Amino acid sequence: MVELIGTILGFLLTCMVLSYIFGDNPLFRFSVHLFIGVAAGFAGAVALRNVIYPNLALPLLTVMKGDFSFPVLLSLVPVGLSLLLLTKLVPGFGRVGNLSMAFLVGVGAAIAIGGAITGTLFPQAQAAMNQLDSARLLQDAAPNTAFGDLLGGFVSIFVTVLTLIYFHFSTLQKDSPSQRPAWLENLALVGQFFIALTFGVVFAGVYTSALTALIDRLNALIEYVFFILDFF
Repeated sequence: MVELIGTILGFLLTCMVLSYIFGDNPLFRFSVHLFIGVAAGFAGAVALRNVIYPNLALPLLTVMKGDFSFPVLLSLVPVGLSLLLLTKLVPGFGRVGNLSMAFLVGVGAAIAIGGAITGTLFPQAQAAMNQLDSARLLQDAAPNTAFGDLLGGFVSIFVTVLTLIYFHFSTLQKDSPSQRPAWLENLALVGQFFIALTFGVVFAGVYTSALTALIDRLNALIEYVFFILDFF
């Protein structure tokens, strides 16, 4: 019985979402609000259990029991920063929370930059260098395959350089022309073409994913109908 109720609810919610094909309507808005509410409730429950309780409530309870060890006192630092951040909501005390905001922005920027360098820039540079390692290619593959991989490596680096040239902007000097040299402008146009090509591929991938999700939902609707008919 529980499985039947879940199947019927899934069928109805899927129909509500797909009703947007006929334009914005109350059924679609209800399904969106329900999804947002459930997602917000789930995120709040996870934050309460995995973040707030172990990092906020538990250290306070430990201190109240008389445990003033260094790890416990150190865990109270995020509590203090959180309290300072709440002062941003009080008129006239907004500057008190600037310390928390600065710490939050600094840590976030450091994580983002560090992740981009170690997770994207260095691996891509290493992969580009490996593509130009002719000795390794000849050792790991046949000569014809190695030549194709080597050529692909040169093309990849060439396209990367052209793309970076498109984002090259020099500082304007006094009484100097406001445009880049002609040869640099021509290379930038080629880089712009590859950027547009990349955006086209990304858009095609997003469109394909959306189409796949739509087909999956339509297939689920058919399965729901057959399941309900078989149940009765």
